Amino acid sequence: MCSMTEKVLILDFGSQYTQLIARRIRELNVYSEIVPYNKIPVLDESIKAVILSGSPFSVRDENALHPELEKLIGKRPVLGICYGAQYVAQYFGGTVARSKTREYGKANLGQIYQYDGLFAGLETGSQVWMSHGDTIQEIPAQFELLASTADVEVAAYGSKDGAFDAPVFCIQFHPEVYHSLDGKQLLKNFVIDIAGCTGSWTPAAFVDETVSALREKIGEDRVLLGLSGGVDSSVAAMLLHRAIGDRLFCFFIDNGLLRKDEFDQVLKGYEGMGLNVTGIDAKQEFYDALAGISDPEKKRKAIGRTFIEVFDREAHKLTNITYLAQGTIYPDVIESVSVHGPSVTIKSHHNVGGLPEKMGLKIVEPLRFLFKDEVRRVGTEMGMADHLIKRHPFPGPGLAIRILGDITPEKVNLLQQADAIYINKLREYGLYDQVWQAGTILLPVQSVGVMGDERTYEQAVALRAVNSTDGMTAEWSHLPYDFLASVSSSIINNVKGINRVVYDISTKPPATIEWE
Repeated sequence: MCSMTEKVLILDFGSQYTQLIARRIRELNVYSEIVPYNKIPVLDESIKAVILSGSPFSVRDENALHPELEKLIGKRPVLGICYGAQYVAQYFGGTVARSKTREYGKANLGQIYQYDGLFAGLETGSQVWMSHGDTIQEIPAQFELLASTADVEVAAYGSKDGAFDAPVFCIQFHPEVYHSLDGKQLLKNFVIDIAGCTGSWTPAAFVDETVSALREKIGEDRVLLGLSGGVDSSVAAMLLHRAIGDRLFCFFIDNGLLRKDEFDQVLKGYEGMGLNVTGIDAKQEFYDALAGISDPEKKRKAIGRTFIEVFDREAHKLTNITYLAQGTIYPDVIESVSVHGPSVTIKSHHNVGGLPEKMGLKIVEPLRFLFKDEVRRVGTEMGMADHLIKRHPFPGPGLAIRILGDITPEKVNLLQQADAIYINKLREYGLYDQVWQAGTILLPVQSVGVMGDERTYEQAVALRAVNSTDGMTAEWSHLPYDFLASVSSSIINNVKGINRVVYDISTKPPATIEWE
Protein backbone atom coordinates (compact mmCIF):
# COMPACT_ATOMS: atom_id res chain seq x y z
CA MET A 1 0.00 0.00 0.00
CA CYS A 2 2.81 2.40 0.87
CA SER A 3 5.63 2.49 -1.70
CA MET A 4 8.06 4.62 0.30
CA THR A 5 10.69 6.35 -1.84
CA GLU A 6 13.23 6.04 0.97
CA LYS A 7 13.32 4.00 4.13
CA VAL A 8 15.55 2.60 6.82
CA LEU A 9 15.33 -1.15 7.37
CA ILE A 10 15.53 -2.36 10.99
CA LEU A 11 16.44 -5.99 11.58
CA ASP A 12 14.71 -7.22 14.73
CA PHE A 13 16.64 -9.58 16.99
CA GLY A 14 13.93 -9.55 19.65
CA SER A 15 14.96 -6.44 21.59
CA GLN A 16 12.40 -4.71 23.78
CA TYR A 17 13.66 -1.47 22.21
CA THR A 18 13.20 -2.35 18.51
CA GLN A 19 9.97 -0.39 18.17
CA LEU A 20 11.67 2.58 19.80
CA ILE A 21 14.34 2.55 17.09
CA ALA A 22 11.61 2.71 14.45
CA ARG A 23 9.87 5.57 16.25
CA ARG A 24 13.06 7.63 16.62
CA ILE A 25 13.84 7.27 12.91
CA ARG A 26 10.30 8.34 12.02
CA GLU A 27 10.68 11.40 14.24
CA LEU A 28 13.35 12.44 11.72
CA ASN A 29 10.64 12.26 9.01
CA VAL A 30 12.23 9.14 7.55
CA TYR A 31 10.12 6.03 7.11
CA SER A 32 11.45 2.98 8.96
CA GLU A 33 10.34 -0.61 8.68
CA ILE A 34 10.97 -3.54 11.04
CA VAL A 35 11.60 -7.03 9.69
CA PRO A 36 12.77 -10.23 11.45
CA TYR A 37 16.55 -10.70 11.33
CA ASN A 38 16.10 -13.86 9.22
CA LYS A 39 13.82 -12.32 6.60
CA ILE A 40 16.05 -9.74 4.95
CA PRO A 41 14.35 -8.47 1.79
CA VAL A 42 16.08 -7.62 -1.46
CA LEU A 43 17.74 -4.23 -0.98
CA ASP A 44 15.91 -2.18 -3.57
CA GLU A 45 16.61 1.51 -4.21
CA SER A 46 14.16 2.63 -1.51
CA ILE A 47 16.27 1.07 1.30
CA LYS A 48 18.90 3.67 2.18
CA ALA A 49 20.32 2.14 5.37
CA VAL A 50 20.05 -0.85 7.70
CA ILE A 51 20.02 -0.94 11.51
CA LEU A 52 20.68 -4.13 13.51
CA SER A 53 18.74 -4.08 16.79
CA GLY A 54 19.67 -5.36 20.23
CA SER A 55 18.56 -8.75 21.51
CA PRO A 56 17.93 -10.71 24.73
CA PHE A 57 20.25 -13.38 23.26
CA SER A 58 24.04 -13.56 23.43
CA VAL A 59 26.16 -13.93 20.31
CA ARG A 60 28.12 -16.57 22.28
CA ASP A 61 25.10 -18.81 22.87
CA GLU A 62 24.17 -21.91 20.91
CA ASN A 63 20.79 -20.27 20.17
CA ALA A 64 22.37 -17.03 18.92
CA LEU A 65 20.52 -15.38 16.04
CA HIS A 66 22.55 -15.35 12.82
CA PRO A 67 21.62 -12.74 10.18
CA GLU A 68 23.01 -13.04 6.67
CA LEU A 69 25.38 -10.08 6.94
CA GLU A 70 26.77 -10.71 3.47
CA LYS A 71 23.44 -9.38 2.13
CA LEU A 72 24.01 -6.07 3.91
CA ILE A 73 27.65 -5.21 4.59
CA GLY A 74 29.11 -3.03 1.87
CA LYS A 75 25.76 -2.67 0.14
CA ARG A 76 24.14 -0.06 2.42
CA PRO A 77 25.32 1.93 5.46
CA VAL A 78 24.85 -0.31 8.50
CA LEU A 79 24.43 0.63 12.18
CA GLY A 80 24.72 -2.20 14.70
CA ILE A 81 23.23 -1.55 18.15
CA CYS A 82 24.21 -3.72 21.16
CA TYR A 83 23.67 -7.32 19.90
CA GLY A 84 24.08 -6.02 16.36
CA ALA A 85 27.43 -4.46 17.29
CA GLN A 86 28.59 -7.64 19.01
CA TYR A 87 27.53 -9.83 16.10
CA VAL A 88 29.41 -7.69 13.58
CA ALA A 89 32.53 -7.86 15.77
CA GLN A 90 32.35 -11.63 16.06
CA TYR A 91 31.46 -12.10 12.37
CA PHE A 92 34.61 -10.30 11.21
CA GLY A 93 36.97 -11.98 13.67
CA GLY A 94 36.77 -9.79 16.74
CA THR A 95 36.35 -11.05 20.32
CA VAL A 96 33.13 -10.94 22.36
CA ALA A 97 33.16 -12.13 25.98
CA ARG A 98 31.01 -12.04 29.08
CA SER A 99 31.19 -8.62 30.78
CA LYS A 100 33.23 -8.51 33.98
CA THR A 101 31.72 -5.21 35.13
CA ARG A 102 28.12 -4.05 35.33
CA GLU A 103 27.09 -2.64 31.97
CA TYR A 104 23.50 -1.69 32.56
CA GLY A 105 22.14 1.83 33.04
CA LYS A 106 23.48 5.32 32.51
CA ALA A 107 27.07 5.84 31.38
CA ASN A 108 29.06 8.67 29.80
CA LEU A 109 31.20 8.75 26.70
CA GLY A 110 34.49 9.54 28.41
CA GLN A 111 36.36 9.47 25.11
CA ILE A 112 35.19 10.22 21.59
CA TYR A 113 37.98 9.62 19.09
CA GLN A 114 36.28 11.04 16.00
CA TYR A 115 34.04 14.08 16.27
CA ASP A 116 32.71 13.85 12.73
CA GLY A 117 30.52 11.29 11.01
CA LEU A 118 28.44 9.32 13.51
CA PHE A 119 29.47 11.49 16.48
CA ALA A 120 29.12 14.91 14.84
CA GLY A 121 27.56 17.34 17.32
CA LEU A 122 28.20 15.11 20.34
CA GLU A 123 30.59 16.07 23.11
CA THR A 124 32.79 14.16 25.53
CA GLY A 125 30.73 13.20 28.58
CA SER A 126 27.51 12.68 26.61
CA GLN A 127 25.17 10.42 28.60
CA VAL A 128 24.22 7.07 27.02
CA TRP A 129 22.23 4.02 28.12
CA MET A 130 23.93 0.64 28.38
CA SER A 131 22.03 -2.67 28.55
CA HIS A 132 24.11 -5.74 27.79
CA GLY A 133 25.75 -8.73 29.42
CA ASP A 134 28.50 -9.21 26.83
CA THR A 135 31.29 -6.85 25.86
CA ILE A 136 33.50 -6.46 22.79
CA GLN A 137 37.07 -7.09 23.90
CA GLU A 138 38.72 -6.80 20.51
CA ILE A 139 37.45 -5.20 17.32
CA PRO A 140 38.17 -6.72 13.89
CA ALA A 141 41.08 -5.50 11.74
CA GLN A 142 38.83 -3.68 9.27
CA PHE A 143 37.49 -1.41 12.03
CA GLU A 144 38.70 1.35 14.35
CA LEU A 145 37.65 2.54 17.81
CA LEU A 146 35.27 5.53 17.90
CA ALA A 147 34.25 5.98 21.55
CA SER A 148 34.73 4.61 25.09
CA THR A 149 33.17 4.94 28.54
CA ALA A 150 34.83 4.48 31.91
CA ASP A 151 33.81 0.80 32.03
CA VAL A 152 33.42 -0.07 28.34
CA GLU A 153 36.44 0.50 26.13
CA VAL A 154 34.66 -0.44 22.92
CA ALA A 155 31.53 1.70 23.32
CA ALA A 156 31.56 2.42 19.58
CA TYR A 157 33.62 1.39 16.58
CA GLY A 158 33.38 1.89 12.82
CA SER A 159 34.78 0.58 9.57
CA LYS A 160 38.04 2.10 8.32
CA ASP A 161 37.93 4.20 5.17
CA GLY A 162 37.81 1.92 2.14
CA ALA A 163 37.22 -1.28 4.16
CA PHE A 164 33.77 -1.71 2.59
CA ASP A 165 31.82 -0.04 -0.20
CA ALA A 166 29.44 1.40 2.43
CA PRO A 167 30.30 2.39 6.02
CA VAL A 168 29.57 0.21 9.05
CA PHE A 169 29.09 1.68 12.54
CA CYS A 170 28.57 -0.27 15.74
CA ILE A 171 27.64 0.97 19.22
CA GLN A 172 27.27 -0.85 22.52
CA PHE A 173 24.71 1.64 23.89
CA HIS A 174 21.08 2.33 22.94
CA PRO A 175 20.61 5.72 21.20
CA GLU A 176 16.87 5.09 20.84
CA VAL A 177 16.06 5.40 24.56
CA TYR A 178 15.56 8.81 26.17
CA HIS A 179 18.38 8.17 28.67
CA SER A 180 20.83 8.53 25.76
CA LEU A 181 20.56 12.31 25.73
CA ASP A 182 22.20 12.81 22.32
CA GLY A 183 20.74 9.63 20.83
CA LYS A 184 18.51 11.48 18.39
CA GLN A 185 21.49 13.49 17.10
CA LEU A 186 23.49 10.30 16.58
CA LEU A 187 20.62 8.66 14.70
CA LYS A 188 20.20 11.83 12.62
CA ASN A 189 23.89 11.74 11.76
CA PHE A 190 23.54 8.16 10.55
CA VAL A 191 20.21 8.40 8.75
CA ILE A 192 20.41 11.89 7.22
CA ASP A 193 24.10 12.74 6.87
CA ILE A 194 25.66 9.32 6.33
CA ALA A 195 22.83 7.41 4.59
CA GLY A 196 21.60 10.49 2.73
CA CYS A 197 17.90 10.29 3.57
CA THR A 198 16.01 13.53 2.83
CA GLY A 199 13.61 13.49 5.79
CA SER A 200 10.57 14.11 3.59
CA TRP A 201 8.22 11.48 5.10
CA THR A 202 5.65 13.84 6.63
CA PRO A 203 1.93 13.40 7.43
CA ALA A 204 1.08 15.39 4.28
CA ALA A 205 3.31 13.17 2.16
CA PHE A 206 1.76 10.07 3.72
CA VAL A 207 -1.77 11.29 2.93
CA ASP A 208 -0.92 12.07 -0.70
CA GLU A 209 0.93 8.82 -1.28
CA THR A 210 -1.64 6.64 0.50
CA VAL A 211 -4.64 8.18 -1.26
CA SER A 212 -2.91 7.64 -4.59
CA ALA A 213 -2.04 4.03 -3.71
CA LEU A 214 -5.61 3.34 -2.54
CA ARG A 215 -7.04 4.62 -5.82
CA GLU A 216 -4.68 2.41 -7.78
CA LYS A 217 -5.38 -0.69 -5.67
CA ILE A 218 -9.17 -0.35 -5.38
CA GLY A 219 -9.92 1.00 -8.84
CA GLU A 220 -13.68 1.20 -9.34
CA ASP A 221 -14.50 -1.36 -6.66
CA ARG A 222 -16.54 -0.74 -3.51
CA VAL A 223 -15.29 -0.94 0.08
CA LEU A 224 -16.99 -1.72 3.39
CA LEU A 225 -15.58 -0.45 6.69
CA GLY A 226 -16.73 -1.07 10.25
CA LEU A 227 -16.41 2.16 12.21
CA SER A 228 -15.86 2.14 15.97
CA GLY A 229 -15.89 5.88 16.60
CA GLY A 230 -12.21 5.66 17.53
CA VAL A 231 -9.19 7.33 15.98
CA ASP A 232 -7.93 4.46 13.82
CA SER A 233 -11.16 3.59 12.03
CA SER A 234 -12.09 7.27 11.61
CA VAL A 235 -8.76 8.19 10.01
CA ALA A 236 -8.88 5.07 7.83
CA ALA A 237 -12.36 6.11 6.70
CA MET A 238 -11.22 9.60 5.74
CA LEU A 239 -8.26 8.31 3.73
CA LEU A 240 -10.56 5.91 1.87
CA HIS A 241 -13.17 8.60 1.39
CA ARG A 242 -10.57 10.88 -0.21
CA ALA A 243 -9.53 8.03 -2.48
CA ILE A 244 -12.86 6.56 -3.60
CA GLY A 245 -15.62 8.90 -2.37
CA ASP A 246 -19.10 7.41 -2.12
CA ARG A 247 -17.89 3.93 -3.04
CA LEU A 248 -16.95 3.59 0.65
CA PHE A 249 -19.72 2.20 2.87
CA CYS A 250 -19.41 2.38 6.66
CA PHE A 251 -21.22 0.49 9.42
CA PHE A 252 -21.34 1.68 13.02
CA ILE A 253 -22.79 -1.07 15.20
CA ASP A 254 -24.28 -0.34 18.63
CA ASN A 255 -23.31 -3.41 20.64
CA GLY A 256 -24.85 -2.02 23.82
CA LEU A 257 -21.38 -1.73 25.34
CA LEU A 258 -20.51 1.79 24.25
CA ARG A 259 -20.05 4.83 26.48
CA LYS A 260 -23.16 6.73 27.56
CA ASP A 261 -24.98 8.25 24.53
CA GLU A 262 -21.99 7.32 22.35
CA PHE A 263 -23.95 5.77 19.51
CA ASP A 264 -25.84 8.99 18.78
CA GLN A 265 -22.84 11.23 19.49
CA VAL A 266 -20.56 9.33 17.14
CA LEU A 267 -23.11 9.26 14.32
CA LYS A 268 -23.58 13.00 14.75
CA GLY A 269 -19.81 13.47 14.80
CA TYR A 270 -19.52 11.85 11.38
CA GLU A 271 -22.07 14.24 9.94
CA GLY A 272 -20.43 16.81 7.77
CA MET A 273 -17.47 14.56 6.98
CA GLY A 274 -19.20 13.28 3.87
CA LEU A 275 -19.07 9.66 4.99
CA ASN A 276 -21.76 7.18 4.04
CA VAL A 277 -22.46 5.74 7.53
CA THR A 278 -25.22 3.34 8.54
CA GLY A 279 -25.98 3.05 12.25
CA ILE A 280 -27.08 -0.44 13.38
CA ASP A 281 -28.82 -1.02 16.72
CA ALA A 282 -27.87 -4.53 17.81
CA LYS A 283 -27.79 -4.06 21.59
CA GLN A 284 -30.15 -6.89 22.44
CA GLU A 285 -28.32 -9.41 20.28
CA PHE A 286 -25.09 -8.74 22.15
CA TYR A 287 -26.78 -8.83 25.56
CA ASP A 288 -28.34 -12.19 24.66
CA ALA A 289 -24.98 -13.57 23.51
CA LEU A 290 -23.26 -12.41 26.72
CA ALA A 291 -25.91 -13.62 29.16
CA GLY A 292 -24.34 -15.50 32.07
CA ILE A 293 -20.74 -15.26 30.80
CA SER A 294 -18.12 -14.01 33.25
CA ASP A 295 -14.82 -15.26 31.79
CA PRO A 296 -13.06 -12.38 29.95
CA GLU A 297 -11.91 -14.48 26.99
CA LYS A 298 -15.37 -16.02 26.57
CA LYS A 299 -16.88 -12.53 26.65
CA ARG A 300 -14.48 -11.40 23.93
CA LYS A 301 -15.27 -14.42 21.78
CA ALA A 302 -19.03 -13.96 22.23
CA ILE A 303 -18.75 -10.31 21.21
CA GLY A 304 -16.57 -11.16 18.21
CA ARG A 305 -18.91 -13.91 17.07
CA THR A 306 -21.98 -11.69 17.39
CA PHE A 307 -20.24 -8.81 15.63
CA ILE A 308 -19.46 -11.04 12.66
CA GLU A 309 -23.07 -12.27 12.52
CA VAL A 310 -24.51 -8.75 12.62
CA PHE A 311 -21.93 -7.32 10.23
CA ASP A 312 -22.35 -10.16 7.73
CA ARG A 313 -26.14 -9.91 7.83
CA GLU A 314 -26.12 -6.17 7.21
CA ALA A 315 -23.41 -6.43 4.56
CA HIS A 316 -25.59 -8.77 2.51
CA LYS A 317 -28.02 -5.88 2.11
CA LEU A 318 -25.33 -4.21 -0.03
CA THR A 319 -24.19 -5.33 -3.46
CA ASN A 320 -20.88 -5.55 -5.28
CA ILE A 321 -18.63 -5.06 -2.25
CA THR A 322 -15.07 -6.20 -3.05
CA TYR A 323 -12.95 -4.96 -0.15
CA LEU A 324 -13.23 -4.97 3.63
CA ALA A 325 -11.26 -2.10 5.16
CA GLN A 326 -9.64 -2.45 8.59
CA GLY A 327 -7.96 0.03 10.93
CA THR A 328 -4.92 -2.18 11.54
CA ILE A 329 -1.92 -0.16 12.74
CA TYR A 330 1.80 -0.92 12.77
CA PRO A 331 2.16 -2.46 16.27
CA ASP A 332 -0.39 -5.12 15.20
CA VAL A 333 1.69 -5.85 12.08
CA ILE A 334 4.96 -6.05 14.02
CA GLU A 335 3.42 -8.43 16.55
CA SER A 336 2.34 -10.83 13.81
CA VAL A 337 5.81 -11.05 12.23
CA SER A 338 8.02 -10.85 15.34
CA VAL A 339 11.22 -12.84 15.76
CA HIS A 340 9.42 -15.37 17.92
CA GLY A 341 6.11 -15.31 16.07
CA PRO A 342 2.93 -13.99 17.69
CA SER A 343 3.33 -13.52 21.43
CA VAL A 344 1.62 -15.68 24.00
CA THR A 345 -1.98 -14.51 24.12
CA ILE A 346 -2.53 -12.32 27.16
CA LYS A 347 -5.94 -11.44 25.82
CA SER A 348 -7.57 -11.69 22.40
CA HIS A 349 -7.00 -8.70 20.16
CA HIS A 350 -10.01 -6.48 19.77
CA ASN A 351 -9.86 -6.48 15.95
CA VAL A 352 -12.46 -9.00 14.88
CA GLY A 353 -11.08 -11.78 12.71
CA GLY A 354 -12.95 -14.12 10.40
CA LEU A 355 -14.91 -11.51 8.44
CA PRO A 356 -12.82 -11.49 5.24
CA GLU A 357 -12.99 -15.29 4.88
CA LYS A 358 -16.67 -15.49 5.78
CA MET A 359 -17.65 -12.72 3.36
CA GLY A 360 -15.16 -13.54 0.60
CA LEU A 361 -13.68 -10.04 0.61
CA LYS A 362 -10.18 -8.73 0.00
CA ILE A 363 -8.51 -6.67 2.72
CA VAL A 364 -7.37 -3.06 2.57
CA GLU A 365 -5.52 -1.52 5.54
CA PRO A 366 -4.62 2.16 4.97
CA LEU A 367 -2.92 2.58 8.38
CA ARG A 368 -0.88 -0.62 8.62
CA PHE A 369 2.41 1.36 8.49
CA LEU A 370 1.58 3.87 11.25
CA PHE A 371 1.94 4.01 15.02
CA LYS A 372 -0.99 5.44 17.01
CA ASP A 373 0.51 8.91 17.43
CA GLU A 374 1.25 9.01 13.69
CA VAL A 375 -2.39 8.13 12.97
CA ARG A 376 -3.41 11.19 15.00
CA ARG A 377 -1.03 13.44 13.06
CA VAL A 378 -2.38 12.15 9.75
CA GLY A 379 -5.94 12.86 10.94
CA THR A 380 -4.94 16.38 11.93
CA GLU A 381 -3.32 16.86 8.53
CA MET A 382 -6.64 15.97 6.89
CA GLY A 383 -8.45 18.57 9.01
CA MET A 384 -10.40 16.13 11.17
CA ALA A 385 -12.04 17.48 14.33
CA ASP A 386 -10.24 17.29 17.66
CA HIS A 387 -13.06 15.32 19.28
CA LEU A 388 -12.20 12.46 16.92
CA ILE A 389 -8.42 12.85 16.74
CA LYS A 390 -7.80 13.35 20.45
CA ARG A 391 -10.30 10.76 21.56
CA HIS A 392 -8.96 8.30 24.12
CA PRO A 393 -8.49 4.70 22.95
CA PHE A 394 -11.46 2.50 23.79
CA PRO A 395 -11.38 -1.32 23.88
CA GLY A 396 -13.08 -3.16 21.05
CA PRO A 397 -15.22 -5.23 23.47
CA GLY A 398 -16.26 -1.94 25.06
CA LEU A 399 -17.63 -1.89 28.58
CA ALA A 400 -17.87 -5.69 28.61
CA ILE A 401 -14.27 -5.87 29.83
CA ARG A 402 -14.77 -2.98 32.25
CA ILE A 403 -17.59 -4.87 33.97
CA LEU A 404 -15.90 -7.63 35.91
CA GLY A 405 -18.20 -10.62 35.90
CA ASP A 406 -21.32 -11.24 33.84
CA ILE A 407 -22.98 -8.56 31.73
CA THR A 408 -26.49 -7.22 32.19
CA PRO A 409 -28.13 -4.08 30.77
CA GLU A 410 -28.49 -2.80 34.35
CA LYS A 411 -24.76 -3.09 35.01
CA VAL A 412 -23.99 -1.41 31.68
CA ASN A 413 -26.27 1.49 32.57
CA LEU A 414 -24.64 1.85 35.99
CA LEU A 415 -21.15 1.92 34.52
CA GLN A 416 -22.13 4.28 31.69
CA GLN A 417 -23.38 6.83 34.20
CA ALA A 418 -20.26 6.64 36.38
CA ASP A 419 -17.91 6.70 33.40
CA ALA A 420 -19.67 9.72 31.85
CA ILE A 421 -19.16 11.68 35.08
CA TYR A 422 -15.46 10.74 35.13
CA ILE A 423 -14.78 11.66 31.50
CA ASN A 424 -16.78 14.89 31.69
CA LYS A 425 -14.88 15.89 34.83
CA LEU A 426 -11.58 15.27 33.02
CA ARG A 427 -12.72 17.71 30.34
CA GLU A 428 -14.06 20.20 32.91
CA TYR A 429 -10.71 20.26 34.76
CA GLY A 430 -8.69 20.49 31.52
CA LEU A 431 -7.14 17.08 32.12
CA TYR A 432 -8.61 15.02 29.27
CA ASP A 433 -5.86 15.81 26.75
CA GLN A 434 -3.16 15.24 29.38
CA VAL A 435 -4.26 11.61 29.80
CA TRP A 436 -3.70 8.95 27.12
CA GLN A 437 -6.61 6.74 28.21
CA ALA A 438 -9.14 6.86 31.02
CA GLY A 439 -12.06 4.66 31.99
CA THR A 440 -14.17 3.37 34.85
CA ILE A 441 -14.34 -0.26 35.93
CA LEU A 442 -17.35 -1.77 37.68
CA LEU A 443 -16.06 -4.16 40.33
CA PRO A 444 -17.81 -7.40 41.32
CA VAL A 445 -17.86 -6.40 44.98
CA GLN A 446 -20.28 -4.58 47.23
CA SER A 447 -19.31 -2.55 50.26
CA VAL A 448 -21.05 -0.97 53.21
CA GLY A 449 -21.70 2.74 53.12
CA VAL A 450 -23.78 5.39 54.84
CA MET A 451 -25.99 7.89 53.04
CA GLY A 452 -27.87 10.21 55.34
CA ASP A 453 -28.94 8.01 58.22
CA GLU A 454 -29.26 4.92 56.06
CA ARG A 455 -26.88 2.04 55.66
CA THR A 456 -26.11 1.10 52.06
CA TYR A 457 -24.61 -2.02 50.55
CA GLU A 458 -23.76 -1.13 46.96
CA GLN A 459 -21.25 -1.45 44.12
CA ALA A 460 -17.69 -0.14 43.95
CA VAL A 461 -16.00 1.33 40.87
CA ALA A 462 -12.32 1.84 40.07
CA LEU A 463 -11.08 4.82 38.08
CA ARG A 464 -8.23 4.12 35.65
CA ALA A 465 -6.10 6.75 33.87
CA VAL A 466 -2.76 6.10 32.17
CA ASN A 467 -0.18 7.95 30.15
CA SER A 468 1.43 6.20 27.21
CA THR A 469 2.55 6.70 23.63
CA ASP A 470 1.17 3.60 21.97
CA GLY A 471 -0.14 1.40 24.78
CA MET A 472 2.86 -0.95 24.78
CA THR A 473 3.82 0.40 28.21
CA ALA A 474 1.85 2.76 30.43
CA GLU A 475 2.30 4.78 33.61
CA TRP A 476 -0.65 5.60 35.87
CA SER A 477 -1.64 9.26 35.61
CA HIS A 478 -0.91 11.40 38.67
CA LEU A 479 -4.27 13.18 38.74
CA PRO A 480 -4.82 15.93 41.34
CA TYR A 481 -6.41 14.91 44.64
CA ASP A 482 -9.07 17.63 44.40
CA PHE A 483 -10.07 16.31 40.98
CA LEU A 484 -10.35 12.73 42.24
CA ALA A 485 -12.36 13.94 45.24
CA SER A 486 -14.76 15.78 42.93
CA VAL A 487 -15.23 12.72 40.69
CA SER A 488 -15.80 10.42 43.65
CA SER A 489 -18.35 12.75 45.22
CA SER A 490 -20.23 13.24 41.93
CA ILE A 491 -20.43 9.51 41.18
CA ILE A 492 -21.60 8.53 44.67
CA ASN A 493 -24.14 11.37 44.86
CA ASN A 494 -25.57 10.92 41.37
CA VAL A 495 -25.35 7.22 40.50
CA LYS A 496 -27.72 5.20 42.62
CA GLY A 497 -26.15 1.81 43.22
CA ILE A 498 -22.52 2.95 43.67
CA ASN A 499 -21.20 3.95 47.09
CA ARG A 500 -17.41 3.56 46.77
CA VAL A 501 -14.79 4.87 44.31
CA VAL A 502 -11.12 3.79 44.20
CA TYR A 503 -8.20 4.85 41.95
CA ASP A 504 -5.94 2.34 40.16
CA ILE A 505 -2.21 3.17 40.45
CA SER A 506 -0.81 0.16 38.56
CA THR A 507 1.69 0.48 35.70
CA LYS A 508 1.89 -1.62 32.53
CA PRO A 509 3.74 -3.92 32.92
CA PRO A 510 3.10 -5.77 35.17
CA ALA A 511 -0.61 -4.82 35.02
CA THR A 512 -2.49 -4.25 31.77
CA ILE A 513 -4.34 -1.02 30.98
CA GLU A 514 -7.73 -2.71 31.02
CA TRP A 515 -8.69 -4.96 33.93
CA GLU A 516 -9.79 -7.83 31.66
